[in-house]
Amino acid sequence: MPDIIMESRRLYFRKLTLSDLNDIKEMLQNPKCVYAYLHEFSDQDCIDWIERNIKRYEKYGFGLFALIDKESSAFIGQAGLTIQNYKGSDVLEIGYMLKEKFWGRGYAREAAEECKRYAFNVLKADEVCAIIKADNVKSIKVAEAIGLTKEDEFLTDYYQKDMLHYLFVGRSIN
Repeated sequence: MPDIIMESRRLYFRKLTLSDLNDIKEMLQNPKCVYAYLHEFSDQDCIDWIERNIKRYEKYGFGLFALIDKESSAFIGQAGLTIQNYKGSDVLEIGYMLKEKFWGRGYAREAAEECKRYAFNVLKADEVCAIIKADNVKSIKVAEAIGLTKEDEFLTDYYQKDMLHYLFVGRSIN
């Protein structure tokens, strides 16, 4: 498989391209997958999502990557690292989203764990974060499972709505 950025036991991570649009739409236009965003994603929003990640690759060398199942070669979701704003500072954040039909198989944890390893071993980051909406119980469990701990609770304004979020942090032991 070309352009593999990293891999885990069951997954390849590769850069997103516009040819992934239908797979991205399958996630971003599924209300169950994007409930934390509190809005619907148009086709143009999905194109913008991919293009934003392409710009991240150019600027930082990373972003959200396509998750490809090694056994079937199926596009199952996306995961990676992004720079996010937390109280006026930039933090390195693990992010992921899976197609609904791949939920409950341990892929989120596997992808998040690989992103954490990449942050510490390749990017030489001192810490990595996860900013999680307070009612996203599954993502909270993933963050805790990969060794991140809750360090803050804060409100964020999103589409004119205050939403409670948690900041989870993991630190490099190097």
